[in-house]
Amino acid sequence: MDLVVKVKEIKGNCPVYQTDDKFTLKEGYKLVADIPVCMHSLASILPYYNALRKMSPADLGIAGKEEKDKAFVQCLDPLCYTDGGTVIFEITKIPTSR
Repeated sequence: MDLVVKVKEIKGNCPVYQTDDKFTLKEGYKLVADIPVCMHSLASILPYYNALRKMSPADLGIAGKEEKDKAFVQCLDPLCYTDGGTVIFEITKIPTSR
């Protein structure tokens, strides 16, 4: 099971991502990207990426309200205090054949 991480929304100004940017986590440990990846964003994804390979987003409490098959997390930048940008990520499970 691979995961595709997509930038769903940016609140404020993110110096790294743009809306709809994507990267992939393959085979549970390989980060594959054609874009720069922010280290701060990985801190938000790391607690969930391995569990998402085996469990549903709903089981982890991070499913979308309408898109139950997708997980949503946000980066750690507290926009209202830093004038930076808080990024909302949509994580989709992609079945792989083995």
